[in-house]
Amino acid sequence: MLIRRKRLYYLILVLVVIVVGLLSREIPSWLPKWIGDILWGLMVFFIMGFIFRDRPILNNAILSAIFSIGIEVAKFYHAPWIDTFRYTIIGGLILGYVFSFYNILCYITGIAIGVTCEKLGINNSNKE
Repeated sequence: MLIRRKRLYYLILVLVVIVVGLLSREIPSWLPKWIGDILWGLMVFFIMGFIFRDRPILNNAILSAIFSIGIEVAKFYHAPWIDTFRYTIIGGLILGYVFSFYNILCYITGIAIGVTCEKLGINNSNKE
């Protein structure tokens, strides 16, 4: 069964997840920091759905995991140019600062939530 994702829908999902993720950092300390990391993984999954709209869910999940783990591993690289970018607001949001296995677990959890959403039919796609 071929699933064709609607790009506008995925763009809206990405924007909503970004807003909720940014708000999660601003809400009082009762909300755990890792919520934002889970939302980051979910956002990456929805971005892959936007870009690769005809690929199977599993392919997008694997691509999302590879991308997310790659970004996390890149935290070990500390050239001056990337550290300068990393310490800007946008660089910190995209690249982060310190490697953590817990971040990888959170990203995978966010991706799993995205997979579950697609499996439950939240994407409202045309099925051929």
